[in-house]
Amino acid sequence: MKKIPLSITFGIRIRALRKAAGLSQETFADSCGFDRTYISGIERGKRNPSLSAIEILAEALNVTVVKLFDE
Repeated sequence: MKKIPLSITFGIRIRALRKAAGLSQETFADSCGFDRTYISGIERGKRNPSLSAIEILAEALNVTVVKLFDE
């Protein structure tokens, strides 16, 4: 069975949490202090956020860092 890369899985999780919070990419990016294209890249698994960026994403989504990696 082919394993899905963590960057893809993480991006899918970020997108799901963002949508569940009712946030557009633009609004979410603004609340994080990031560019919308950076958020898009994360959600598509094309960008690998740093640990500090992951903390910012979690805070903006009002969840723990662990929740970002929950399935």
